[in-house]
Amino acid sequence: MVFNSGAALLDAIVLSVVSREPEGTYGYRITQEVREVLEVSESTLYPVLRRLQKDECLSVYDREYGGRNRRYYQITERGWAQLSLYRREWKQYTERISGILY
Repeated sequence: MVFNSGAALLDAIVLSVVSREPEGTYGYRITQEVREVLEVSESTLYPVLRRLQKDECLSVYDREYGGRNRRYYQITERGWAQLSLYRREWKQYTERISGILY
């Protein structure tokens, strides 16, 4: 993709991906789903996950899987509010850009 993906857009996409699973989802799966729409590396996404956790948009818990712990991320109430804001902003933004491009 030729357009730059800023931090806010990446945060919005990660929150949206995590919000799809009520029980939460783990880092590798989040990475795979984000990569379906953006070219990003794991080394880019894990700091995003940590920042969203620090900002209390995501909570974290560990669950045993195949003899190892797997870290799961779950959207919080604050995360839902932030995702709602991102969705409203995205809708307005894309409508304005589409109005110019088309």
